Amino acid sequence: MKRRAGFALNALAAICLAGCSMMPVYQRPAAPIPQQWADASAASATSAADLKWQDFFADPNLRALIASALRNNRDLRIAVLNIEQARALYDIRSADSLPTVNLGASASRAPTTSGGTSKTYAAGLTVTAWEIDFFGRIASLGEVALAQYLGTQEGRKAAQISLVGAVANAWLNLVADDEQLELTRQTLATRNESLRLTRLRLDAGVVSELDLQQAQSLTEAANVAMAQQQRQRALDVNALSLLVGEQVGREFKPALVTASINFPDLPAGMPSQVLVQRPDVRQAEQQLIAANANIGAARAAFFPRISLTAGLGTASSELSGLFKAGSWGLTVAPQLLLPIFDAGRNAAGLQSANVSREIAVAQYEKAIQTAFREVADALAGQATLSAQLQAQRNLVEAESKRFRLSQLRYQNGVSSYLDLLDSQRSLFAAQQGLIQTRLVQLQNQVLLYRALGGGWSASAS
Repeated sequence: MKRRAGFALNALAAICLAGCSMMPVYQRPAAPIPQQWADASAASATSAADLKWQDFFADPNLRALIASALRNNRDLRIAVLNIEQARALYDIRSADSLPTVNLGASASRAPTTSGGTSKTYAAGLTVTAWEIDFFGRIASLGEVALAQYLGTQEGRKAAQISLVGAVANAWLNLVADDEQLELTRQTLATRNESLRLTRLRLDAGVVSELDLQQAQSLTEAANVAMAQQQRQRALDVNALSLLVGEQVGREFKPALVTASINFPDLPAGMPSQVLVQRPDVRQAEQQLIAANANIGAARAAFFPRISLTAGLGTASSELSGLFKAGSWGLTVAPQLLLPIFDAGRNAAGLQSANVSREIAVAQYEKAIQTAFREVADALAGQATLSAQLQAQRNLVEAESKRFRLSQLRYQNGVSSYLDLLDSQRSLFAAQQGLIQTRLVQLQNQVLLYRALGGGWSASAS
């Protein structure tokens, strides 16, 4: 009995060692993008992804907001839980490659032909229908689960990168909101004073009723702008609170202006380097690897499935005789199932797996193209926003001079009050445009940092 049991175990080990895989050899698809950015001067040997967000964002208040978001944001928490779930599924698949050993005990009673009753008691260890992965079906499914698990890890990194960029942009919006509100308050105070003086001049008969209504109109326009900006700031506070995962008070003040914020210059690197650093691209590749491995499982379904049921235990007609000498025994029952007719189920499964791989290839290529476009867009903004910002500064300076000259001409009776009001409106619009242009430039730098894969650091996970 022992010799036969040893032979069976040796044969089982030989079968396991001889196992093969039906998975296709994985080959990474060629990237469907140019080899260089349109702005060749942006190429560099280093990568912005190596710059931690703690080093890119210098303001301590912004750092504190990002740290709170990494602790409390629900979307990021879901991404972390997805990793845990994928890890559990991978552990399940890994366990399928090993036999499950159960401890069982049973008792039965059955009538005999003589009219009596026979009793049987049994206890022992059993292995039920353990599939010997001779053709790599279980191994392929394990590779699928592993790739999905690794993909969720990359997805968590991509979620953090997006969250860091979103918090930074929301904070910049608040900085610009406060700056716009301060500008509007100063403008409103100036226009209220102008309206008061116009009323006095009307009472003195120096100006007409039309001049008073024009001054009133300009003052109310500033009141409208004030209400709009206060509402926008409240909305931006709510958006920041959602990202941070806890309530940010309405009294929160960034205590900065857009002109005082500077971010480090970012080297773009070569497109191939950017793709290596982007977690969303790596996540798409892991999905492609999973789809490729799933083909191996679909192919293995065409081949015989070998399973083994075994038991080691004791049996006796008396409960007291269960563990006596001679009651022990070993049973080994291998089984082979070869699909003969399945109405095309296996063929359809293989076709579905092949199509899934083609879909994954297209998704991977799209992820690469999306990453390339995001970086190219940010580089295009970087190349033009500096010139736009300088032009906007020149516009504000010109409008300021125009306003001062219009004021002098009106006070000396050379020009009409309408010219003065028009210069006030133009100056206010130019100053608002300058703040907005600075905001767009700063947010474009954040976009470039995020598009290059910056914002992920293992220490923050």
